[in-house]
Amino acid sequence: MTAPDAAAPSPPKSNHNKTIQVSPAVLDAARKDGAELLRDLRTTPAGLTQSEAEERARTGGPNEVAQEKPQGWPVRLFKIIRNPLVILLATLSAISFASGDARAGTVMAMMVALSVGLRFWQEARADAAAAKLKAMIHVTATAVREGKATEIPLRDLVPGDMIQLSAGDMIPGDIRVLTSKDLFVSQGSLTGESLPVEKFHDPEPATVISPTELKNICFMGTSVESGTATAVVVTTGARTYFGSMASSITGERAPTSFDRGLNRFTWLMLRFMAVMVPMVFLINGFTKHDWKGAFFFAMAVAVGLTPEMLPMIVSVCLSKGALAMSRRKVIVKRLNAIQNFGGMDVLCTDKTGTLTEDRVVLMRHCNVAGRETDDVLLDGYLISHFQTGLKNLLDRAILDSPDFHEKAAIDKYKKMDEIPFDFTRRMMSVLVEDPGGNSILLTKGAPEEVFRNCSQFELDGKLSPMDPALIGGLKEEYESLSNDGFRVLAVATRELPGKQICAKNDEHELVLRGYVAFLDPPKDTAASALEALRQHGVAVKILTGDNPLISRKVCKDVGLLPDPMLIGADVEKMSDPELAEAAEKTTLFARLSPAHKERVIRALRGKGHVVGFMGDGINDAPALRAADVGISVDTATDIAKESADLILLEKDLMVLEGGVTEGRKVFANILKYIRMGASSNFGNMFSVLGASAILPFLPMAPIQVLTNNLLYDFSQVPIPTDSVDEEQVARPRPWDIGEIKRFILFIGPISSIFDYTTFFVMLWVFKCWDPARAPVFQTGWFVESLMTQTLIIHVIRTNKIPFIQSRASPALTLTTLSIMGFGMWLPYSPMAPALGFTQLPALYWPILLATLLAYVGLTQTFKVWLLRKKWI
Repeated sequence: MTAPDAAAPSPPKSNHNKTIQVSPAVLDAARKDGAELLRDLRTTPAGLTQSEAEERARTGGPNEVAQEKPQGWPVRLFKIIRNPLVILLATLSAISFASGDARAGTVMAMMVALSVGLRFWQEARADAAAAKLKAMIHVTATAVREGKATEIPLRDLVPGDMIQLSAGDMIPGDIRVLTSKDLFVSQGSLTGESLPVEKFHDPEPATVISPTELKNICFMGTSVESGTATAVVVTTGARTYFGSMASSITGERAPTSFDRGLNRFTWLMLRFMAVMVPMVFLINGFTKHDWKGAFFFAMAVAVGLTPEMLPMIVSVCLSKGALAMSRRKVIVKRLNAIQNFGGMDVLCTDKTGTLTEDRVVLMRHCNVAGRETDDVLLDGYLISHFQTGLKNLLDRAILDSPDFHEKAAIDKYKKMDEIPFDFTRRMMSVLVEDPGGNSILLTKGAPEEVFRNCSQFELDGKLSPMDPALIGGLKEEYESLSNDGFRVLAVATRELPGKQICAKNDEHELVLRGYVAFLDPPKDTAASALEALRQHGVAVKILTGDNPLISRKVCKDVGLLPDPMLIGADVEKMSDPELAEAAEKTTLFARLSPAHKERVIRALRGKGHVVGFMGDGINDAPALRAADVGISVDTATDIAKESADLILLEKDLMVLEGGVTEGRKVFANILKYIRMGASSNFGNMFSVLGASAILPFLPMAPIQVLTNNLLYDFSQVPIPTDSVDEEQVARPRPWDIGEIKRFILFIGPISSIFDYTTFFVMLWVFKCWDPARAPVFQTGWFVESLMTQTLIIHVIRTNKIPFIQSRASPALTLTTLSIMGFGMWLPYSPMAPALGFTQLPALYWPILLATLLAYVGLTQTFKVWLLRKKWI
């Protein structure tokens, strides 16, 4: 029997072979002029006829992307039942029933039912809560059919449909813009950019490679921020860029760190059983010549070796953790993600909305020398206030300046005329009359365009000519702002005495006044949250599709080192091993595509890290699936929420920090049971082998082995309620099967030492060599075994001195005392004859007390030694 080794996990394999790409039809459409494209799509400016649209819908299917279908209860139940430990327990239960041992079979069947039932109920409840978070909005698009504009459901849209777009509209497919006016599209859900991008209608040159840089293409899942446009639908549904992304993440998820660790532990137990159980059967069969008795005893030993409570302990710990995390504003969709959350040592996240406030703010209003001045803010404010049409994000950021409207007496200014923005000039102007009756043209726009139309600049009230020798210095100022990640607009003015109307030819001989600069600012809590995660051993890496300059600025502001930085082009050139090496040393990744993010996640996992990814956009879905734990927010896109394991009710890293602590508490308590059960059972089996070889009778009756195991298991039930020492949640604790093996090999045999001292006492002090006195031996070993196993959890549960520096929860303490008391009472109880017990000599009890004290002392000594060696 073989199993995976304890070494670091191999690089996780992708769970799909689908690629994320833009349809060639879209790339082709970007490079054609409008008339040629309409001919290719067999449509006209008047749109399709209803019959044409219906025929295309029949052949092309509805305009829907792939989504994970809700799992029916049989599928969900099957996935829970196929857990290796559940299968093992069910098999042993079936063998027990088949061999006539209904009591053992019933106990194990109950454990299986309880574990499966708890997990089924919790996951169904969590998925129901997540489903309620999804916005049930029926979105429509304005399509032109047979010359009439009509609102139709998005799913009914087909290639060739002519559509009309305005502010707030969702882009319903991959479309080619045919006409546009002031069109700004927010595509942050695809790229991570916080600012909207301008879209044009001119054909694109063949040199543009990145799909999201195509200026005349809008992608499904993005939205119109401002402006208007007409466009033709090129692709719909699964053939869109969004659709290829959605279909790439559906299907079976790769096993997580928790899944792999639990499976490796199960295989470790199976290897022990494969060796021990046949040996016990053969030794007892040959030495006792009672093969039936040897078989039942070997079956009881198999049950003793099986950590049958593990599925239940895991389920209860995870369920308790899910409830605790819900109180911390975290909804758990997949229970196993809780442990991965606690074991996470690398958190990858987008910056927008996580490190930043996800809103554009006016950060600077300065003169040409970079000094703050309200004069420049006044000019910019008047332009944004008086311009007609929809105001974009930058206008709204200027108008949000607190109390400035009243402070600057804006109502005393009068608008005379305006020159709207267009993409050729890349600036706009308004003509206003100031309180003194002077007509002033106010202009703002792209700095390089405004510069071209300025003849002078103003500094400290003094006008100076735009000499070529000075222009370089002026450009340095706005380039410095741009290099710091700001979106910069230049502001200029010109006096037009007596004029009440203006035209484009008035936008010359301007006076450069200064700049307004915008940024998506860092959250106030971002730096402290990052520091808290760092202290908890979680390294934060930024994976964004945004501009490298903006990303570097944000990282510096929140205390992250932005260098060395990798951009998408660098990632594209690297092999998987090269990327894995670079990813460990890099904090900031910018200009990443969805496929790049997924590669980075898989590269880090391949290096043995437990990786979390936090994202809320369409572009984040593949990375959410690839991570050990995917984290999204309730305001995220549906596709992101479907891909996530955890959903935050608040997009804040401080919420994450609390969840990490809960995840580590869950794992610490699960590990207590694993260490306790595996080491104790391992030690007991050495005792069983030795006793089987030297005794003329069975060392313990099968029913006694099962009773011992049942009582011990009952004493472990409160482990999920146990308190956890601070140092056990201070650092990530991923699964380490090598550590568990070392713990078993060093701590397990200690129990065997005291089992053998008990054998010596029972055989030589109480004269139990005679088979007639077998019940005395069996009762003595039963009580000693139960007492040592039950008590030792208090040593194993903490790295400190038990009972003094660290105390168990009241529930665990109570069950420990109850089971120990019950075990002492059993030989004198009415149940004793049925279980094969008899009363023990009075001398037995002081010897047992000495045994318990020595056992606790020796185990504590070895535990401290192992901790100093850093072996556990």
